Amino acid sequence: MKKPLFTGSAVALITPFKENGVDYDKFAQLIEYHIENGTDALVVCATTGESSTMPDPEHMAALKFASEKAKGRITLIAGTGSNDTIHAIALSTYAESVGYDGLLIVTPYYNKATQKGLYLHFKAIAESVKLPIILYNIPGRTGCSISIDTFKKLAEIPNIIGVKEATGDLALAGQIAAFTDLVLYSGNDDVILPMMAIGGKGVISVVANILPKETHEVCQKFLDGDIEGSRKQYLKMIELINALFIEVNPIPVKAAMNVLGFNVGKCRMPLCDMEDKNLATLKQVMKNYGFKF
Repeated sequence: MKKPLFTGSAVALITPFKENGVDYDKFAQLIEYHIENGTDALVVCATTGESSTMPDPEHMAALKFASEKAKGRITLIAGTGSNDTIHAIALSTYAESVGYDGLLIVTPYYNKATQKGLYLHFKAIAESVKLPIILYNIPGRTGCSISIDTFKKLAEIPNIIGVKEATGDLALAGQIAAFTDLVLYSGNDDVILPMMAIGGKGVISVVANILPKETHEVCQKFLDGDIEGSRKQYLKMIELINALFIEVNPIPVKAAMNVLGFNVGKCRMPLCDMEDKNLATLKQVMKNYGFKF
């Protein structure tokens, strides 16, 4: 297995917005919150961070801000994927220049790609930087998936070190673990434990935005051999994890954070406020878990 960029829980960090842009005071508070509560890595400006509605100057400013606040204190991973290879290279080289430890690169979306195109896309990005790269395989959002044969070829590229596997297909995850030396990370909170059982080293997590300590503990206990302790914590979180996906991510997690008083603002259009019935369900599940508000 290649050297992991991190082990444990990496939060797919939300981006707090005000009407006129990123709320940098709140952004700084969230970074400190995660460092204080045991999160193992910060993933900045990826899907949960709403990078798709951040213009490049804002995206780059947010990446630079997070690096200035957290560099050397926690592993920093930049979301720099794009459906345009040249664009992804520009974002990736910028993230490298401002001090990131690694990159998360999603499969191209909308225009999609053949398996040959996927290989060439990731190869070009990898060759443009020295940073370790985690591939992000999430066909539910992008419309295309990396095949096991393409994973095998991509694993031959030295600085492609891992994959955030978010298909929910444990059979594919098992093939990645069996037939490549890529570090396997769960891309779905609802399969953290099963993914680690087949060799995964952690998760890139949505629920960690509101349960940073607990998500870290699920992973760390498993890695330390306390399988039963990990299982109990994981199962306690399942209902809440599911509720955070009753609408498109990050709508529910931002709503949950606002209910809890984090005041992180709204999602950007076309993402909108939750339906009232879904928000009521989410609040009840949060109370079931033990949150008080």
